[in-house]
Amino acid sequence: MGDLSEELRMPTACPECGSHSVRLSETRNPDDKVFCSSCNTLRGQYADLQKELETEPKSKAEQLLEKVVNTKGRDNSSDPS
Repeated sequence: MGDLSEELRMPTACPECGSHSVRLSETRNPDDKVFCSSCNTLRGQYADLQKELETEPKSKAEQLLEKVVNTKGRDNSSDPS
Protein backbone atom coordinates (compact mmCIF):
# COMPACT_ATOMS: atom_id res chain seq x y z
CA MET A 1 0.00 0.00 0.00
CA GLY A 2 1.33 3.47 -0.91
CA ASP A 3 2.05 6.36 1.40
CA LEU A 4 -1.16 8.35 1.95
CA SER A 5 0.46 11.24 3.76
CA GLU A 6 1.82 14.62 2.78
CA GLU A 7 3.95 17.33 4.36
CA LEU A 8 3.18 20.91 5.31
CA ARG A 9 5.32 23.65 6.80
CA MET A 10 3.95 25.17 9.99
CA PRO A 11 4.66 28.68 11.31
CA THR A 12 5.61 27.25 14.71
CA ALA A 13 8.43 24.80 15.31
CA CYS A 14 8.15 21.38 16.89
CA PRO A 15 8.77 21.69 20.64
CA GLU A 16 10.99 18.59 20.58
CA CYS A 17 13.29 19.12 17.58
CA GLY A 18 12.57 22.58 16.12
CA SER A 19 11.41 21.38 12.70
CA HIS A 20 8.61 23.29 10.99
CA SER A 21 7.59 20.32 8.79
CA VAL A 22 4.62 18.16 9.70
CA ARG A 23 3.16 15.00 8.16
CA LEU A 24 -0.57 14.57 7.81
CA SER A 25 -3.08 12.38 6.03
CA GLU A 26 -4.01 13.34 2.46
CA THR A 27 -7.68 13.11 3.50
CA ARG A 28 -7.26 16.03 5.94
CA ASN A 29 -10.09 15.09 8.26
CA PRO A 30 -10.46 17.56 11.16
CA ASP A 31 -9.68 14.89 13.77
CA ASP A 32 -6.66 13.40 11.93
CA LYS A 33 -3.45 13.40 13.96
CA VAL A 34 -0.54 15.46 12.66
CA PHE A 35 3.06 14.47 13.43
CA CYS A 36 6.43 16.20 13.17
CA SER A 37 8.17 15.02 10.00
CA SER A 38 11.56 14.91 11.70
CA CYS A 39 11.03 13.32 15.12
CA ASN A 40 7.47 11.93 14.81
CA THR A 41 6.19 13.92 17.82
CA LEU A 42 2.43 14.37 17.83
CA ARG A 43 1.79 18.04 16.97
CA GLY A 44 -2.01 17.89 17.33
CA GLN A 45 -5.13 17.42 15.26
CA TYR A 46 -5.46 18.72 11.72
CA ALA A 47 -8.29 21.14 12.62
CA ASP A 48 -6.11 22.83 15.25
CA LEU A 49 -3.07 23.09 13.00
CA GLN A 50 -5.20 24.40 10.12
CA LYS A 51 -6.43 27.14 12.46
CA GLU A 52 -2.81 27.90 13.35
CA LEU A 53 -1.90 28.23 9.66
CA GLU A 54 -4.70 30.74 9.19
CA THR A 55 -4.19 32.84 12.34
CA GLU A 56 -0.54 32.67 13.44
CA PRO A 57 1.26 35.97 12.68
CA LYS A 58 4.14 35.49 10.27
CA SER A 59 7.01 37.50 8.85
CA LYS A 60 7.12 38.07 5.09
CA ALA A 61 9.88 35.46 4.81
CA GLU A 62 7.80 32.89 6.72
CA GLN A 63 4.77 33.62 4.51
CA LEU A 64 6.83 32.99 1.36
CA LEU A 65 8.34 29.78 2.75
CA GLU A 66 4.93 28.41 3.70
CA LYS A 67 3.43 29.37 0.35
CA VAL A 68 6.18 27.60 -1.60
CA VAL A 69 6.31 24.46 0.56
CA ASN A 70 2.57 24.10 1.16
CA THR A 71 1.57 24.53 -2.50
CA LYS A 72 4.39 22.45 -4.03
CA GLY A 73 2.88 19.94 -6.43
CA ARG A 74 -0.66 21.28 -6.09
CA ASP A 75 -0.59 24.19 -8.54
CA ASN A 76 0.21 22.75 -11.94
CA SER A 77 -1.14 25.80 -13.76
CA SER A 78 1.46 28.30 -12.59
CA ASP A 79 2.64 30.84 -15.12
CA PRO A 80 6.43 30.64 -15.66
CA SER A 81 6.68 34.36 -16.51
